[in-house]
Amino acid sequence: MTALSLFLALLLAGSATHKALAHDRMTVAAARLTGLYRHGQLALIVAGCLELAAAAMLLVPALRPVGAMIAAGVWLAYAAALLRQRGRTLDCGCDLVAREKPVDWPIIARPTLLALLAISVSTLPAAEGFALDAPFAAAGLLALYLGASELLAIPHPRWRKS
Repeated sequence: MTALSLFLALLLAGSATHKALAHDRMTVAAARLTGLYRHGQLALIVAGCLELAAAAMLLVPALRPVGAMIAAGVWLAYAAALLRQRGRTLDCGCDLVAREKPVDWPIIARPTLLALLAISVSTLPAAEGFALDAPFAAAGLLALYLGASELLAIPHPRWRKS
């Protein structure tokens, strides 16, 4: 089960890094999603710090359940913020590039499913160390996640109706 923990840690660390590198864009997205227009940067910093802390904890077997629950909390808060914006067109900060897109059910489901995955990781027994295949499996999961994210960014596909 270490591959799932490592996948979540990579995703969280990547998200926090994205917030740091694209902080101007992400501050606007955070302000819009949270409704804290004067404190968007504070919301962004808090989210990034929580993501980094959760990522680090997911790598330590004894702290894995705590890190997973912090990650679940961040993703559930994000899903709730997206739910409040459902039907609007905005750059939610979901992607590595700036894209205005409608906030629909698949966009809201993504952090919800990640939160459920994190909760399931928190219930698993702590395994000592990583297996040799865990980094490769985690990288594969990350690639699939990013690919699915790009598919969700297609403006009006025939196969997706909200």
